[in-house]
Amino acid sequence: MMQWAQELLKKVEATRSVRLEQPAPVLDSVQEGALLKQYHPDYLGHERKLAVGPNAGEEKFPLELAELLEGDSSLEPDTTPKVDIETDVLILGGGGAGATAALTLAESGLSVHLATKLRLGDSNTVMAEGGIQSALAENDSARRHFADALVGGHGENDPELLRILCEQGPESIRWLSQLGCLFEQNEDGRFRLRAGGGTSVPRVLACRDYTGLEIMRVLKDAVRLTSTHILEEHVAVELLDDGAGQVTGAILFDRIAGKRICVSARAVILATGGSGQIRLQGFPTSNHVGATGDGLVLAYRQGCRLIHLDSYQYHPSGACYPEALAGQLVTEAIRSIGAQVVNAEGVHFINEMAYRDVLAGAIIKEIAEGRGVKTPHGKTGVWLDTPMIDLKNGAGTLARQFPGLIHRFERYAIDPTKTPILIYPTLHYQNGGIRVDTQCRTDRVGLWACGEVTGGLHGKNRLMGNSLLDITVFGRRAAESVLGNLPERGASTLTNLERFRSEREKVEGLAQTRSPQFFPEASGMKLESCAVEEAPKEEAASQSFEPPNPFNF
Repeated sequence: MMQWAQELLKKVEATRSVRLEQPAPVLDSVQEGALLKQYHPDYLGHERKLAVGPNAGEEKFPLELAELLEGDSSLEPDTTPKVDIETDVLILGGGGAGATAALTLAESGLSVHLATKLRLGDSNTVMAEGGIQSALAENDSARRHFADALVGGHGENDPELLRILCEQGPESIRWLSQLGCLFEQNEDGRFRLRAGGGTSVPRVLACRDYTGLEIMRVLKDAVRLTSTHILEEHVAVELLDDGAGQVTGAILFDRIAGKRICVSARAVILATGGSGQIRLQGFPTSNHVGATGDGLVLAYRQGCRLIHLDSYQYHPSGACYPEALAGQLVTEAIRSIGAQVVNAEGVHFINEMAYRDVLAGAIIKEIAEGRGVKTPHGKTGVWLDTPMIDLKNGAGTLARQFPGLIHRFERYAIDPTKTPILIYPTLHYQNGGIRVDTQCRTDRVGLWACGEVTGGLHGKNRLMGNSLLDITVFGRRAAESVLGNLPERGASTLTNLERFRSEREKVEGLAQTRSPQFFPEASGMKLESCAVEEAPKEEAASQSFEPPNPFNF
């Protein structure tokens, strides 16, 4: 129980009967725009233009990401690739997008290697709680789904990518169901559909409050039954090219053996996920420990353009208290069935089903203007009044539909069915990324990309549930495109890295950063030994790193 907050909790309790009857406050588009520009982290000027690479002098990038993109490789300048593994397709990333691509290639007859810096399934996919969107209801359609996502993305979405996502949604749900995903159903056997922020009709399928974990469980088990060669604990250090513009493989670092592995491939699929762990502006993050933007750096050094990376999603309901849960998600689905966002005075100050960026900005505004709740650890948040769920839907609803939330908070003597929880926006999703076409092809022959590492699909703000659909639709699409456009095997060189280094040398004042970063600095994990051919086994053992894993993967 939060003894320190007893007086504040009384204010929340005192307004419940009124809030049960009153509609949620709604902002018009002008008010929303003003709110974003004044309070949302994307608009606060913590960005700059790049000095090197294909985006030099053009779009602005967050300061922390810009430093990584301009950074130098950890490989020594005189490194000469010596091929250890030959494969047809190399997939970099072991989350939902990478696993989906591997499954799509499983019956192709091609040799497929999947390399992941942690274990298969350790990814942002397992952190996705709320659900997956698809137009399945009788009063819904792909066109309606498209319109909702386009408005939510502030009209910046690539329309062709978005059309594909919405049209192929129902088929992707069928595919996941056939693999064994246990989406919730109504008594009549139809999928139970929830509302989500920005959805004009209920469209979100869920597996209670662990949808991403359920999807990743099924994908991971299915991949292990295929002939895919899984390279766990293998970090992608650099991409290879043939000297004439075609990507031809990658140099990996085997963290267990402590040595480099050079993989020659006819096609490379980047499915490395997002970059929340670089902690933009010091924000907490819901992201998995491996989400450090590796794919962005690797593709950028190959000459691939990046788009919309001035836009990140700060999920409005990240846990703020207790300290051990800071940044962890409180799923949007909880807000969709009745939990209200309330300030320290017990005032319901905004519709909690507003677009995520608008709601995040509104919460930051309340705190900036002194109406937040300060914790004993010096953090400040607002209330998410979770007891309202049972008041609106009947006793037991919260515990039945969101057991994960109950389990997380009960360890700290907090019962969300009786006590509101404190929330604050958490860095959640990378809206932009590598520019791809409708076949998931990048600007380089031989290099495909899918999932969160790409940009264009979601525009400047993503709707709840579209990320899990993204990895499914475009993980499959990337693999199908590889099957139809597989290049011949090329030479294995570091020509594009050498060109990038030459460009860096012409620019004064660049930070001496090595990138990709691989793991957040807070983890204490360093990979300096990837610059040598092989580390002694004693050193390799000392570098072993076991990330936090509440899901027992």
